[in-house]
Amino acid sequence: MPQNFSAAYALCFCAGLYLPRRLAWILPLGVMMLTDLLLTFLYYHPQGYSWLAFVRDQAPSYAAYAALIGLGCALGGKRSFVTLLSGGIVGAILFYLITNTASWLVGTGYQKTLADWLRALTTGQPGYPPTWEFFRGTFLSGGIFTGLFVGAMKLSEAMEEAPVEKEEEEEAEAEAGEAEPSLAPAAEDTGRPAPS
Repeated sequence: MPQNFSAAYALCFCAGLYLPRRLAWILPLGVMMLTDLLLTFLYYHPQGYSWLAFVRDQAPSYAAYAALIGLGCALGGKRSFVTLLSGGIVGAILFYLITNTASWLVGTGYQKTLADWLRALTTGQPGYPPTWEFFRGTFLSGGIFTGLFVGAMKLSEAMEEAPVEKEEEEEAEAEAGEAEPSLAPAAEDTGRPAPS
């Protein structure tokens, strides 16, 4: 898998699209916070890691995740597939810009100049992979996973609407059949005038 190829960006964006407002914020951020805490303190740094360093290192990512959820909430899930897919891709770009700009602002290897900000967005720090490689993974996974999630929701919505539309058509046909007068003679109609 490429660097930064993750479903997390699309999950946050789609949580904003489809979950109730309070749950859209609590569920993805809470699950990611719990897993980040467990991975950081039990797997990556079992000998010790300061809480201050954890907050400093993770704050830009959580700000970007919150921006993705906010973007999803602003768009809403009732838009077209193309609009929602575009929103997911914009969200991935937003995540990349927020996290790399934060690295430029608080990182020790950058001067606070426009040239170094562009370096933070393209080549990054010496000794590390170029940041555009991270962007490629973020962009691809944001588009692919958003497309999958939104596509599944649109397909589910279409499947739910199809039986309802069919029932409505059948009811309309039945009502139309009852409302039209019959041209066929009634069974007891013999064609003779009724006796007086």
